[in-house]
Amino acid sequence: MTTGRFAPSPTGRMHLGNIFGALLSWLSAKSRGGRWLLRIEDLDPQRSRREYGELIMDDLQWLGLEWDGMPIYQSNRSDIYSAYLERLRQQGVVYECHRTRADLLSTMAPHESDGRVVVHREPLPAPPHGGGIPGVSGETGSSGTAGSAGTTAGPAALRVEVPHRKVSITDGHYGPLTVDLYEQVGDFVVRRKDGAYAYQLAVVVDDALTGVTEVVRGRDLLLSAPQQTFLARLLELPAPKYYHFPLLTNRAGQRLSKRDKSMDMSVLRYRHSAQEIIGYLGHLAGLLPKPTPMTPQQLLPLFSWDKVPREDITVK
Repeated sequence: MTTGRFAPSPTGRMHLGNIFGALLSWLSAKSRGGRWLLRIEDLDPQRSRREYGELIMDDLQWLGLEWDGMPIYQSNRSDIYSAYLERLRQQGVVYECHRTRADLLSTMAPHESDGRVVVHREPLPAPPHGGGIPGVSGETGSSGTAGSAGTTAGPAALRVEVPHRKVSITDGHYGPLTVDLYEQVGDFVVRRKDGAYAYQLAVVVDDALTGVTEVVRGRDLLLSAPQQTFLARLLELPAPKYYHFPLLTNRAGQRLSKRDKSMDMSVLRYRHSAQEIIGYLGHLAGLLPKPTPMTPQQLLPLFSWDKVPREDITVK
């Protein structure tokens, strides 16, 4: 059975771009007679709020986007992520890193507009008596030294090594994509230095363990698909099919975000009915010739990925 999912972060009220993603994900799964799961990605204890998760669920229900089963909270799944991190440790593909900027962003989905930090391994002098960082493996050269990045003082994040290897996927909407992980991505964080598990690891584990077969999300996360495919292979987990969609942008060409208060769900719910919002998004998705009040169920027979634009869409 097709199983899709919607996985918002509870760091604020949803906006029109979030709802666009939720609707496309729901339509893609339900048009195949599948399930649609809800996962609250509350990995970051500093930014996530329980009340925002509750508002997300209230907004989805108000819009008519009902999910199947119980919502999953990533904050309750640390033991699971720990077990899969241990698998990576046993393979010798993780190492300590003391750099900070990418570490702070690592629990959140890495949108292209946030800026990308590429981190490669830097060799350290050989430790006394051989060996490496206790309990953590890194790159090992002919001298047998463990890899690390940045200063060795203080707590460290854990990164996974990526090889000089091209990973290819075929996106369901944008087609083939081939990425050299080392050159275009670099070693990425799997656990922050404060102990929070990183987005890439948690997403791969959760999608596999909950039976997700397709992931629908914005095209600014397209580069995450090869990373997640690579990580799934390391962990011997199934990888889903990916479908990325164009971004909704403001008049300045910027991806809609929580800073666009006029597109916030609190404002939209005050000004419009649920059917007006769904019909407007159905029009932007190429399913309707003009905005027409609709329910998600009414859009189902009209849905096709062939109709969805590939270029970003300006919301006026």
